[in-house]
Amino acid sequence: MAHDHILTERRGDVLVVTLNRPDRLNAAPPAMFEEIAGALRDLDGARAVLVQGAGRAFCSGADVASGALAAADPGEATFAALTGSYNRTLALIADLAVPVVSAVRGPAAGIGCSLALAADFCVASDTAYFLQAFVNIGLVPDGGASWMLPRLIGKARATAMMMLGERVFAAQALEWGMIHRIAADAVLEHEAFALAERLATGPTLAMAAIRRQLHAGYEGDYAAAMAREADNQRAMRGTADAAEGGRAFLEKRTPTFKGE
Repeated sequence: MAHDHILTERRGDVLVVTLNRPDRLNAAPPAMFEEIAGALRDLDGARAVLVQGAGRAFCSGADVASGALAAADPGEATFAALTGSYNRTLALIADLAVPVVSAVRGPAAGIGCSLALAADFCVASDTAYFLQAFVNIGLVPDGGASWMLPRLIGKARATAMMMLGERVFAAQALEWGMIHRIAADAVLEHEAFALAERLATGPTLAMAAIRRQLHAGYEGDYAAAMAREADNQRAMRGTADAAEGGRAFLEKRTPTFKGE
């Protein structure tokens, strides 16, 4: 399918989604996120997703100059864009049945920061930085940032990001536990794709259950988490992947998982 704001490519079992507005540092109009959602709804058997940006940026935030956000009533236009496009796409990523990797070069700002950190694994280049600059223009974080960041890095650091509006560079993000790994800029795509490819060979049904457990664990108590784990373990024990994993363990070989 042709897109105006993204590129999609199937590389083996990995779906690669590239934000493709490099002349605007991949600033994201609502339509870009709608295209991302469309690509993710049609995985067509892909077993992992890699999200990256074209050029020297991951995503510099929402495109506030786009027609969708430059309306006569900017408050209502922004509300509609968030609830109708941006938030729906991020919620879809959270519920996706396959693992997601993001590859971040340059800025991941505003909604771009939320998109990068919504991935299960964020691989950042040594040029990357993460930014919540809303306070600098009298606005508030969105795209789930106020839920996500305190859980990733703690309330004090999240408050500093949001109220001071300063860049958090890759080395600091790694130290804080915000991201998975730093890669040299020249090999960012290679390392991020290799990680996505590795995940795609894994037991993706179990990974989907792990994703659900992690998200639900943010809200539930200890007993509820253990009960959910028991339910998921019961379901996973009936899968072909679990049977293959057990056989491979006994036969002292590497298992071949099929996501079944």
